[in-house]
Amino acid sequence: MKKFALIGGALALFAIPAAANAQAFVQIETGLDSVSADGESDEGVLYGISAGYDMPLSGGMFVGIQGTVADSTTKECVSDVISAGDKACIKTGRDLAAVVRLGTTVGDKGKLYVLGGYTNARLRATYTDGTNSGSDGANGDGFRLGAGYQYDLSENLFLKAEYRYSNYESDFSRHNGVVALGVKF
Repeated sequence: MKKFALIGGALALFAIPAAANAQAFVQIETGLDSVSADGESDEGVLYGISAGYDMPLSGGMFVGIQGTVADSTTKECVSDVISAGDKACIKTGRDLAAVVRLGTTVGDKGKLYVLGGYTNARLRATYTDGTNSGSDGANGDGFRLGAGYQYDLSENLFLKAEYRYSNYESDFSRHNGVVALGVKF
């Protein structure tokens, strides 16, 4: 435990001068959400917002953190499951993520990076038999990996394309193709 405290303290000392050069950002994002569970997959539209900041390292490299709040239109419904007229649906809910980004600058206006971190998604199940209905939801913890490219349109405005893979508990995973428009401040 003492080793981790010493390493954390040393990293904090190096981060203090770099934090003065940190570049904060916020972005809106949308894209394809492909959700897989038990060998079946469905697609929908992902939409959300992310915020974070990047700190420059030597040699054009950077490290950053990013938090995301997103949702999706992905939904699968089946009718006449138990009797005629009933309907069961599973829908994705909110998706929260905290990731670390590590990358390099590409030219004067680009950044190429990889990312990894934690994600938590919500699934919601509903059932109706035409007269009665019910619903239940569950959260799934997991990890997220990905890669992306960011291009500066101006000093403060950027576009981003990103691929994300998330793996959750209970054989549930998702692939995202994301485009984002953001502002740096």
